[in-house]
Order: sequence, then C-alpha cells, then structure tokens
Amino acid sequence: MNLGIDLGTSRIVIYEPGAGVVLDEPSVIAVDSRTGDMIAFGNEAREMLGRTPDSIRAEYPVKKGVIAEFELAEKLLRHCLHRVCSNRITKPCVAVSIAEKVTEVEQRSFIEAVVSAGARRVTLVPETVAAAIGAGMDVSLPLGQMIVNAGGGTVDVSVLSLKGEAVSSSVRVAGVAMDEAIVRYIRSKHGLHISLPTAERLKIAAGCALPRVPEVTVQAKGRDALTGLPRVQPVTSDELCEAICEPLQATVDMLRQVLEVTPPELSGDIMENGIWLTGGLAQLANLPLLLQHATGIPCHVAENPAQCVAIGAGKALQYASSFSAVYDLGSFSYRLSDNVTN
Repeated sequence: MNLGIDLGTSRIVIYEPGAGVVLDEPSVIAVDSRTGDMIAFGNEAREMLGRTPDSIRAEYPVKKGVIAEFELAEKLLRHCLHRVCSNRITKPCVAVSIAEKVTEVEQRSFIEAVVSAGARRVTLVPETVAAAIGAGMDVSLPLGQMIVNAGGGTVDVSVLSLKGEAVSSSVRVAGVAMDEAIVRYIRSKHGLHISLPTAERLKIAAGCALPRVPEVTVQAKGRDALTGLPRVQPVTSDELCEAICEPLQATVDMLRQVLEVTPPELSGDIMENGIWLTGGLAQLANLPLLLQHATGIPCHVAENPAQCVAIGAGKALQYASSFSAVYDLGSFSYRLSDNVTN
C-alpha cells in the first residue's frame, strides 16, 4: 500500500493511488494534558481551539512547515494512518512532502514521526515537486515550469525542468502569518481583541490580495480592548487587504528573486507557460492577479489546489528513484534512530 501525505501547518491530506484523497482534515489534535491521550483531531479538535479548559490541550503540531511538537505530530499521524489502513495487514510505504530549504534535522523529524506512526518505508518529496505532479504538470520535460505552493506555514517557489529543481526558494510567511497580521490590525485600528481562528475565518470569508469589487463586509467577534466586554465589529474586505499586505509582499519579493536568478532559456518557457499556484492559500481572492501584476507573467490556479501536494506525493512514490529531488532514507548523512532503521 502506497500513500502520499501532506502534513501541513493547517491541514493533513492523505492520498492513496487508485482510491483518491482518503483523508482531508485540519492538522489539529487535542490531548489530555495529564495523560497525553488523544481526545479529538481534525475538525472536532479545531472547534476546541481557544475554548479548552486546563485539562485539555489543543495544538497544531506543525508550524511554519516543520514539526514543532514531535509527540503530538506522531499521535496525529498514527491516528490518521490507522483510519486509512485499519483493514490492511502490511504497513504502508509513505511519501511525505517537505518544504523547501529545510535542514536535515527537520527532515529527520518528519521521517521518524511517520515511521513511529506505523509506516514501513518513508520517502521525502519537496512540496513544489509534489504540487507540480499533483497539478498534472509533466515535470520530466526539458521545459521550465514555475510552481508556487502557498500553504499555511510556508510559500515555496521552484522552477522545475527534467525531473528536478533548477531554482527554488521558500519563505516562512504564509497563511498563519496573515492570520496574525489580521489580529494585530483589528486590535490596532478597532481596539478589538480577536483570536487566530476568528482571523482565519475572516480571511476565508472576505480576505483578498487586491481590493474586491464589490466590497465585502464581515463581522468580527471579540473582546473590547478598553471595556473588556464582548463586541462585534464590522470589517471590510479592503481593511483585510490592507492587513495582509506585508505577508503578501514577502511572497512577491521572493518570487521576483527567483525569477532574477532563473536561466534565460527557462525564463522564456515560464513567460510562455505562466506560473501555477497550488496550496490552500492559492484560493485567496485576487492572489493570481497580484502575482501577475508584480511579475508580468500569467498566473493560473491548479484544480483542487489544497490537495495537489498530497496527490503528487502519492504519485511520485511510484517512480521515486527517477527523481533527482526525491530523498529516501539512504540519502542522509546522519544516523537515524533504531526504530527507523530496523
């Protein structure tokens, strides 16, 4: 059994070749603070964020594209693999997507978490390579193709050609950073304290990279900074656009830097074929238009952008040995733990 896993900052998506996407849930887990036993995960655990008593801990174990809480990530993966593979006798072979420019230590944490959760064999696939395959791009061609994978923790950019990455870069300023920017903006402008889950809901409902036409208004619920009492504040899409302009500018700057060092022949291919957007953040209103204005290159959003990485990781596992950008256990210079190598 082969599985492709996108363990992202915001969501965990599992793809099985032949069966499609078999799991797509928020990558949140709630555990008992005293015993460490899992109480809930996914949508159920996300509803607990900001509402738990001291006896329950609800967390995102992955932050900015890397595992921040190893034990919670292992529990989350073990539960998800059990749900997907409960009727199988053998352990699955798993391809896990990783962000660009992560260290070997950070890569090791993904490998050990997945193997400890019940995988037989682990392969790491860069997110942009997986996203390109999942979006239906033929990365084996001698052709420059630019892919931008914008998720919750990182935005990764690569120029792909001949099954490898010609140029790549990553910035750890993405969807979660936008939520934090919205929290700061509403506190500063309206004197209202809101939570990160509320900021995320506002971003999904009315967030935009460029002003919307017509303008959209949503209601932000929180605590008044002066009185300490609950209050509802109308917030417009133009205000949300202003709030997230700084994180968006970091993505634009990185995209320009990648284009500046891309070989001329590949640049010509990109100009002709355009830039492809994947990841959950690709669904932000007017983001393709913003990148097109900033670069002068047409931008396209892939079909099912939030699931492209998991789909591509599952497909890449079938012919991982032919990809120069795919890493197996033997590719690393460090010694893995005994529970991984045995």
